[in-house]
Amino acid sequence: MGKRCIKFAVALALLTALAAAQQSRVYREGGNWVQESTGSLAAARNLRVQVDVGSVRVEGGAGSISYVFRNRVNEASEEKARRILDSYKVSTYVRGDTAWVVGEWQGGRAHRFSGEFVINVPRELDSVEIETQGGNVTASNLGGRVDAQSGGGVIKVTGVGNSVRAETLGGVIEASDIGGEASLHTGGGGIKVAGVKRKITAESGGGSISVTGCTQGASLETGGGNIAVDRCYGPLSASTGGGSIDIGDISGPATIETAGGSIRVSSAKNLVKVDTGSGAIELNGISAARAQTGGGAILAKFVAFNPERNDSLLETAAGDITVFLAPNLNLTVQASIEVANGHNIRSEFPEFRVVSEGGQWGPKAISAEGNLNGGGPVLKVRTTSGDIVIRRASQ
Repeated sequence: MGKRCIKFAVALALLTALAAAQQSRVYREGGNWVQESTGSLAAARNLRVQVDVGSVRVEGGAGSISYVFRNRVNEASEEKARRILDSYKVSTYVRGDTAWVVGEWQGGRAHRFSGEFVINVPRELDSVEIETQGGNVTASNLGGRVDAQSGGGVIKVTGVGNSVRAETLGGVIEASDIGGEASLHTGGGGIKVAGVKRKITAESGGGSISVTGCTQGASLETGGGNIAVDRCYGPLSASTGGGSIDIGDISGPATIETAGGSIRVSSAKNLVKVDTGSGAIELNGISAARAQTGGGAILAKFVAFNPERNDSLLETAAGDITVFLAPNLNLTVQASIEVANGHNIRSEFPEFRVVSEGGQWGPKAISAEGNLNGGGPVLKVRTTSGDIVIRRASQ
């Protein structure tokens, strides 16, 4: 037998094996015609899914790689439906150590057509990469790395042992129980994250971002939505073009910025840098802060843990500032009101001496300065027009 005949025989054997591993049928379901294909693939270390149309769901478990594909078209006649269904060519094969699922639309516009790809794989795959031009993506119970991309659909990833990268042009992203880093990007949808063991990077063109539990820090950015973080044990960066920011317990240094919304922090063991264009600022249980707002009020409660002994600044262009100080703090306080007509500085600590200047022919300025427990890091409190109140925090 010649080499050409041998190659033909091998190719024929491969096609026969593929045909035996895959079954397909077309049936009516309500107003749709459905083409359902089921099959399996040989063992592989990686999975790559690239489809032009349709949602993709990959689930890890025991056993080999198996799949069910369902393509639907809304047509009255079976003949026309089959022509449309045949325009979507779906190929499955293994090349090297990678299993491939490829769906290529070869007709005109995919009108009244939808696809669904459900793939079951061994949990211990090294990596799973999914790309769809417009459908939703779901990946769950996978031990390796996951990379998911959609032209605009929702992406949900849960129970992944390694890193996750997810990107969609406009849909929501949800990621939970992730063993590695999470890098999440959406053109406009919201992002929800829970239980990521390494750094989180989340960016949205305008949606809200919600994080529940980050152990090694997070970088969060949205063009205009709200940001909420319940706790974070590493460095935190949170920025929004106009929404509010609500932060729970944080242990690392934090930089928090919004163009116009309010900012609230429950507790922080390290230096917190806070900036808002016009919103109110509320800082509870903090050790050091540099907080500025263009027009809102500031409330800050300082407690006695500040291992790096950072200086602090609270500043607003037009608003009241209320400061609570734990009695055992070592601080040097410098407070001032630039335009104090009708405003004043009040303190529950006799160590701080209030001084008034001017006022007879122009604006009156008021300042106060003093040392608490012998002094220490400097706390500057400044408002252009507003009251300053310094209170004794309860133990």
